[in-house]
Amino acid sequence: MSKVTLEDYAESMPIAWCPGCGNFGILEAFRRATVELQLEPERILLVSGIGQAPKLPHYTHANVFNGLHGRAIPEAIGARLANSELTVIVIDGDGGAYGEGLNHTLAAIRRNIRMTYMVHNNQVYGLTKGQASPTSDSGFVTKTTPMGAGQPLNPLALALASDISFLARGFAGDIDHLSGILQMAISHRGFALVDILQPCVSFNRVNTFQWYRERIYKLDEDKSYDPADKMKAFDKAQEWGERIPIGLLYRQERPVYEEQFHALEKLPLVKQKINPLDYGALLDEFT
Repeated sequence: MSKVTLEDYAESMPIAWCPGCGNFGILEAFRRATVELQLEPERILLVSGIGQAPKLPHYTHANVFNGLHGRAIPEAIGARLANSELTVIVIDGDGGAYGEGLNHTLAAIRRNIRMTYMVHNNQVYGLTKGQASPTSDSGFVTKTTPMGAGQPLNPLALALASDISFLARGFAGDIDHLSGILQMAISHRGFALVDILQPCVSFNRVNTFQWYRERIYKLDEDKSYDPADKMKAFDKAQEWGERIPIGLLYRQERPVYEEQFHALEKLPLVKQKINPLDYGALLDEFT
């Protein structure tokens, strides 16, 4: 087997993101992570919906499934259950993940399905020209919130309250650090949520690269921080404004959803020989 390189993930399609968009850093961090893990493109399935963040799979050479806005998680679950040999990675924006698709996000966290959820959190709807999103800061002025946005959703605290097994936050402006986080997330046995702070240079002139660099600090540089301590993770999840933590917030071991099905113990469903006419045993269970 030949060594995986960055060229294996290169895609010739022109990139439609705005110049200076934080998505470029996320794309580079993702490619570096997969190369460090030596994951061949054919072993990866990228699932996304609609938006600027979900365009990332278009610029990556791998298996790709594009679905509806806010509905990437259900499609990824189906793929994961059908073929547990695939490394499933879901890419979404804060609108799709924490707005339209929040119910699916919480269900996947609760079930602990093995997949990685990369959420590009730019605190605004970028594709549809700058409306306030679920994570827009209080008072954030847009065309839909001329008097300022209301109280934002705290996705990290919500994920912890739902007993997530892996939770981390990255920053699009620190590619090396984000790549390391993604490597941990992809390797995790369970549902891994990576909330990525991603400046939108066109529609969010508040939460800029400079704004973040003046506030973020890395949890891995604090030797006293224990990512197994949920209460400490809750405290860190509440920090926003003057100081914003990035890195691994919380990690625990929990039973993985797909490992609870006897039908998946021997082979993935796609490799099992199934006779659609052999339904007698199933009917007998209900008699």
